[in-house]
Amino acid sequence: MTATIFDIVRNSFVDGPGIRTTVFFKGCNLKCVWCHNPESQDFKPQMMFYQDKCKGCVKCKEICPTPDRCTLCRKCTLYCPVDARKVCGKEYTADEVFAEIIKDKAFYDNSNGGVTFSGGECMLQIDFLLEILKKCKENGIHTAVDTAGYIPFESLEKILPYTDLFLYDIKCFDNEKHKKYVGVENELILENLKKLFHANAKIWIRIPVISGINDSLQEMQCIKNFLFAYGKPEKIELLPYHAMGENKYAAIGRDVQRFIPPDNNKLKELKDIF
Repeated sequence: MTATIFDIVRNSFVDGPGIRTTVFFKGCNLKCVWCHNPESQDFKPQMMFYQDKCKGCVKCKEICPTPDRCTLCRKCTLYCPVDARKVCGKEYTADEVFAEIIKDKAFYDNSNGGVTFSGGECMLQIDFLLEILKKCKENGIHTAVDTAGYIPFESLEKILPYTDLFLYDIKCFDNEKHKKYVGVENELILENLKKLFHANAKIWIRIPVISGINDSLQEMQCIKNFLFAYGKPEKIELLPYHAMGENKYAAIGRDVQRFIPPDNNKLKELKDIF
């Protein structure tokens, strides 16, 4: 069994407690207009070309065995002297992923850290995720699953016994906004969150703060009321929009929609609600 992974980041401090390794699965069933990892949305590997890095040496063209069509053979990525080309996405077995995870077990143990599975949407490759979660639990590694929750609850039930922490996204509480800016309605997401609370899962809520979309006091108050009505999460994180992923849109040939990052006063105002 294999899964398409587009990155494995070691020594992370932002995807759960302690020092962590974050495994990013490729493929997502949402289309958030502010997505800072647009290369994660497509399930298939794809070529990324960073025009601003390119020096025009044409080594990539010289080495390419099929110049009329890209087959993702990766030769150009090996010969480019400035790393202007990158193939995003690679097939891994569970053993290959676990071999990367286990390297830093001493750091996890000393910092109360572990491994986080993210994306894209890692839950869409559920059988692989279940297999790797079991391997981690058998080896005493803390596990976290970062999900947007737009999946059948049966998938969440499968991994519940092997998941120590859920990082659960709430994008917008207003359903019309959610459909407009995320691409789907939010009823399933909220219903699954209710069920996770009922199952006594450990949950951190993550809310991306996007100016002009979900940064109103009313929106945050609605999210708070919903959360506290069904079960108080251990932690709530407000994640302000940032522009660090904008160059990735051009690299995969897509237009980017830009937003203004919220200022500190706005963030404090929103945090005070919670």
